[in-house]
Amino acid sequence: MDGMADFITAWKIPVGKWGRSFFNFLTDNFEFVFDAIADSLKFFLDSMIDGLLWLPPLVLVLAIALIGWRIQKSWRLALGIVLGLVFIINQGLWKETVETLVLVISAAFMSMLIGVPIGIWLAHRPRLYTYVQPILDLMQTMPTFVYLIPVLILFGLGLAPGLLVTIIFASPAPIRLTYLGITSVPKPMVEAGLAFGASKQQLLRKVELPAALPTIMAGLTQCIMLSLSMVVIAALIGANGLGKPVVRALNTVNIPLGLEAGIAIVILAIILDRICRVRIGATS
Repeated sequence: MDGMADFITAWKIPVGKWGRSFFNFLTDNFEFVFDAIADSLKFFLDSMIDGLLWLPPLVLVLAIALIGWRIQKSWRLALGIVLGLVFIINQGLWKETVETLVLVISAAFMSMLIGVPIGIWLAHRPRLYTYVQPILDLMQTMPTFVYLIPVLILFGLGLAPGLLVTIIFASPAPIRLTYLGITSVPKPMVEAGLAFGASKQQLLRKVELPAALPTIMAGLTQCIMLSLSMVVIAALIGANGLGKPVVRALNTVNIPLGLEAGIAIVILAIILDRICRVRIGATS
C-alpha cells in the first residue's frame, strides 16, 4: 500500500505551483489595478470611519438607537442598544467598534449588491444554478484562512483587503437565499401576474420580489453574521476593528482584553441581528 501511495505521490499534480504562477502573472501585469482598488476602498472606509468618529459617541449611540426604534417601534430595543453601546464606550473600545461597524455594514451592503441580482438571475435559469452551486459550496466550505493568502498577495495589508475577503466569504448567502426566495414564490401568484399582462420586469418588481423579500432579508442577516465572524480573521491581514484586540489578547494571553473585545463583538452582533430580524417580520 505504501508503494502505491509513493507512486501516486511521485506523479503529484502541481496545483500549488500553477496557483503561484497565476498570482505572479496577476501581480506582474495588473498590480496597478489592484493598488487602485485597494486605495479607493481604503479612502472610502477611512472617510466613513473618520466621519462617524467625528461625532460625539453619545450622539452616534442615540442615532443608532433611533434607527432601531424606527424599524421595530420598540423602546426596549432602543434602550438595549443604548446600554450595550455605552458599555462598549466604558470599556474603551469605541473606536474599534466603529471600525468594525463600518467594515460589517460595507461588506454586507456589497455582498447584497452582488448576491441579490445574481440570485434573481439564477432563479430564472435553474439549469445554470446546478453549475453555479458547486462554486458556492466551495466558497462557503473553503477554510477562511485560505482566502487571506491571495487577497494579501494582490491587495496587501489593511482594511481594504479585510473588506474584500469578507465580501468573498459572505456573498454566497444572499445568492442562495435570493434564489430560494424567488423560486419559492407560489406558481398561482406568478400565473395571475402573467394573466393580467405583466411583463417580466413588472412580474419581478410587483410579484416575485415582494413575495421573496422575507427570504432575501434573511440573506442580509446571514451576511451581517458572516461578516462579523470574519472580523478577527481579517485582523490578521491588518484590518482594524474589534478583531485587533482579540488577536493581541491571543498573542499575549491577555484574558481581560480578550473578554472585553469578545463581549463587544457579541453586543454588536446582537444589535444588528435584532434590527434586521424585526425588519424581516415587518415585511412578512
